[in-house]
Amino acid sequence: MHFHMKYPIASVVLLAVEICIAVFIHDQFIRPFFGDFLAVIFVYCGLRIFNQNILKTALLSLLIAYFIEILQYFKFIEITGLIKYKVLAILIGNSFSWLDILAYTLGFVFILLIENFEILRILCKLQFETTKKR
Repeated sequence: MHFHMKYPIASVVLLAVEICIAVFIHDQFIRPFFGDFLAVIFVYCGLRIFNQNILKTALLSLLIAYFIEILQYFKFIEITGLIKYKVLAILIGNSFSWLDILAYTLGFVFILLIENFEILRILCKLQFETTKKR
């Protein structure tokens, strides 16, 4: 296992942004949509710290987000009585939305685009260095 330093840094930054969004922003776009978009990226960065497989980690992040949304659909937090715990209520949420599913999916696509761009950049750099040595 390799330790990727950029991922814990990104996780901390994204967590801070998510907390700021949850505490200070009460609008109809940033909090409900952009916050969910970032949530998938946050989970991905947290999982990616020790995992090298981009696609598997991105898929797991997306599945975690979908699972939480399914819990919201079935009112899990209310049925189990966990709604009285404010932190859990915030983390799990209590209202299902197809827009949340869209936001999670777009976050997943963004992860793949960014990570693949990074891979292409590294490959181009390696190609340039090998041709430069000749």
